[in-house]
Amino acid sequence: MASFLFLSVLFSFLRFTSSIPSIGITYSSTVSPPPPPLPAKVSSLISTLKITSVRLPDPDPSLIKAFAPTNTSLFLSISNSHLPALASNGSVALSWLRRHVLPFYPRSKISLISVGNTVLDSTTIQDFSPFLLPATRNLHHALQELGINKIQISATFSFFSTITTAFPPSSAVFQQPAGDLIIKPLLQFLEQTNSSFLINIYPYNLFRLNSEIPIGFALFQDNLFNFRDDPVTGIRYFNLFAMMADAVLTAMAAMGYQNIPVVVAETGWPSGGSQAEEVEANGVYAEMYLKGLVRHLKSGAATPLKKDGMAEVYVYELMDHGGGNNERGRKWGILTENMTMKYNVEFSSGAKNSGICLVAIWLTNWLLITSMNLILGFIGVQG
Repeated sequence: MASFLFLSVLFSFLRFTSSIPSIGITYSSTVSPPPPPLPAKVSSLISTLKITSVRLPDPDPSLIKAFAPTNTSLFLSISNSHLPALASNGSVALSWLRRHVLPFYPRSKISLISVGNTVLDSTTIQDFSPFLLPATRNLHHALQELGINKIQISATFSFFSTITTAFPPSSAVFQQPAGDLIIKPLLQFLEQTNSSFLINIYPYNLFRLNSEIPIGFALFQDNLFNFRDDPVTGIRYFNLFAMMADAVLTAMAAMGYQNIPVVVAETGWPSGGSQAEEVEANGVYAEMYLKGLVRHLKSGAATPLKKDGMAEVYVYELMDHGGGNNERGRKWGILTENMTMKYNVEFSSGAKNSGICLVAIWLTNWLLITSMNLILGFIGVQG
């Protein structure tokens, strides 16, 4: 009986730990301070930081090749400007794959390709949304034609241009008319191809838009009043990130696609703002956010509404850069422009695994001692 109890509890524990999302980083080579670091230096640096997943919004072939000797998983993105050509002609999709994937795969461990990035944002100069679905399908067919079946194809959206509300999460749905015209057929495609739904989640931006949100709630701080209860589900949320993530899951479930994994393509907290009034954009808060995020993800409760609801999370971004528009003009990097580490944050899975081992050892010892006490008690009764 004791052996059965031990195996049951240990099996449940191991299943729980499997729900921890991997934590990656975004590296934007085109916005690095000139001249950009050599690709080999970037790949070596990321390996040194023990980050095992990298998102490349502008995947230069030389950069993709540089990750071949490493064990780093690559998430490539195709810029919105390429969508019209990809949508109109399948040969364009083949050409893109022959340049960015075929020469390097599988040595370079490309696992995911995003067709476009936040195409529904109202701030974009051109509306690329009509091209999203045909471009995605053409790229998927091109991969099949090349005999590559293990690379996911999806598209990345922004929380603010996609989801109606963050609170309560149980009330969230996709914004219309894009929800029915764009997102629903894409979700159907993702379900058919076993791919993930990609979305950018920035608690910093939501905090700035809503003065009622406490700063501690946005920064994963364990204070007495840092929680919100969903009146429908009864789930208590202790941070804004989890609330926004569950709002995404609720919107997907409302369309009947609750089993598709979610990948957070971008999240972070800036250490410097693009405007003088952004006093919360500072290094202290940025480090608190990143440490809280990593702690939250490693706890196995990334999405309280649904176990295994989140597959991966990518921090934005590797390095600071100057210039750009209002959003990218902020300092989001975990490194400065000269590649100096800004924060003391452990991103690797090593710390997570060591924690799991310690708990597993403690659990094993506790069960063995309990079993021994039961046996000794039984012998004493028989005597």
